Amino acid sequence: MTEQPAARTRPSLEELRAVTQPESTMSRRNAEHWLARLFLRKVSLRLTALLIRTPVTANTLTGWMVLVGLAAAVVLAFVGGGWGAVATFVLVQLYFLLDLCDGEVARWRRATSIVGVYLDRVGHYLVEAALLAALGYRAGGEHLGGWSTLGVAAALWVVLVKAETDLVDVARVRSGAGTMPEASVELRSGTLGAARRAAQVLKIHQVTGALELSFVLLVAALVDALRGDLLGTRVMMVLMAAVAGVQVVLHLASILLSRRLDR
Repeated sequence: MTEQPAARTRPSLEELRAVTQPESTMSRRNAEHWLARLFLRKVSLRLTALLIRTPVTANTLTGWMVLVGLAAAVVLAFVGGGWGAVATFVLVQLYFLLDLCDGEVARWRRATSIVGVYLDRVGHYLVEAALLAALGYRAGGEHLGGWSTLGVAAALWVVLVKAETDLVDVARVRSGAGTMPEASVELRSGTLGAARRAAQVLKIHQVTGALELSFVLLVAALVDALRGDLLGTRVMMVLMAAVAGVQVVLHLASILLSRRLDR
């Protein structure tokens, strides 16, 4: 009898990719981060090939993902200088890899679940908020005050943007509407639609994400080191807060002006 691919523990990379990274999933709107397509999916596939030989579950990987992401926030807040920025960068890359691997392991074992999706979403809420709050604390020289307050505000705005997206599904389910079709995200206004497509090309909506923030921190740490102060970190904090605050308003408007809430 031919062995089913998901039952094997030593598949080839092509067999593994066909199940864990199917085109139907990878080609969905906003399904893939640009860096995942460029590089990280190749790494995650090899890591998943090792993980499926172990008893570790997809939900356990999600838990590790959250812990690593929160560890990155702790390092950012309390370990200053270039080494702190580099350590945060490395931890965020590992956080993102674990985020890719938990889904790949779940698809290979046919163990996707509502619990897993929920934990994954909660994890992203926690980690991305924690990183921005930590950036504010770092910008304030590890003191509570205006900078730490700005960091917490930016964290709240990022969480609100994510909530605005997730609440579309909540509203549709509670109203008895069906699954949101891909075409429903298009704006009714052609001008606004063109503006949003331009923003998507520039990846403005991803600037406050953990992965982009890890690169931003390296630049900020370099500026800080050259100047001998925290100007780089503070400029980045203001930039992140501004982008997050604007996103809250524009993202809400894009939802209300699209067909996402139509029956």
